[in-house]
Amino acid sequence: MKICPRCQKTYTDDNLNFCLDDGVVLQQMSSGQQEPPATVFMNQPRPTDPQPVMSSPHSSQQPAWNTAPQQYGGPPKKSSKTWIWVLLILGLVVLVCGGGLVGFFAYVATHVDSNNAVTTGNNSGPFSKSNTVAKTNTSSSPTTSSSPDGRSDVQDIDLQEWVKDVSLYGNTEFTGGEFIMSSKQKGYYYVLVAPDTYTTEGADTRVTLRNMDNMDSRYGYGLIFHSNPQPLNQDYAFLIDTKKKKFRVVRHEPSDEKTIVAWTNSNAIKEGAAENVLEARDKPSDGKVDLYINGTLVNSITNTYGYKGGVPGLYAGDAAKIAFKNLQVSK
Repeated sequence: MKICPRCQKTYTDDNLNFCLDDGVVLQQMSSGQQEPPATVFMNQPRPTDPQPVMSSPHSSQQPAWNTAPQQYGGPPKKSSKTWIWVLLILGLVVLVCGGGLVGFFAYVATHVDSNNAVTTGNNSGPFSKSNTVAKTNTSSSPTTSSSPDGRSDVQDIDLQEWVKDVSLYGNTEFTGGEFIMSSKQKGYYYVLVAPDTYTTEGADTRVTLRNMDNMDSRYGYGLIFHSNPQPLNQDYAFLIDTKKKKFRVVRHEPSDEKTIVAWTNSNAIKEGAAENVLEARDKPSDGKVDLYINGTLVNSITNTYGYKGGVPGLYAGDAAKIAFKNLQVSK
């Protein structure tokens, strides 16, 4: 049995450590100690000018008057509003960082299916996906040159005009006749598209590229075609991985990347940092697009999701530095 040294109330429950009336620590009654008579309290007149009560040296260790007893001993926990501040801070972090990431992926290309824009993984992108952010379109005047397959109208796109001094999402530069681009960090992809001066509908669209440092890239890198002039809203991407000698085809919706052709091995791909030529030949009469790597037909897809009057573009994933040149649209 336990007793309160202040009010002399006794308790038979040995699990209690504090008086339920005044919160004072209970004491164990000795076997010979008699239970004191119940204390009778007389009604006291309410003080009209109460003085503040000075706390004793040990008062900070006492539970509040209405604090419920603790079942497992120890001083009762004081209520805290710390969790409110934690929630507020987390909310701010989500607004600042979360909004920034989504924007980043819009530029970088969504890691949709397998990984998900602005951050996540391949075959799909961070919504499961990676986010993608498309870069601002560049404008340039088309020029005409001879076509490798005999087409007389060939538009050469001046990639030097695509360089941006500052970008939140990717890195770009033009050196040695090559346009070099990469996403700011791994786990993202970066997409740039041409203005509506160019169109890939009923055309052969090609580009020459190389993985400068032979870096790993789970998303790959390559050619965008049939794209909405607003990047990553509606398009196709024909992508390769020269390190693993594989290619894949995806399409984009806002904040999403969907796989059309999963990663597929191909001996047509030149390994490492060697140059590879990707080409998409649109056949409106058949409703299909034939895909070539270095002049070899590797696949054909049905044009179900392409943007009518769409434009070409470039795609670089996982911070790999990809050098592009000779981006052309032939009709």
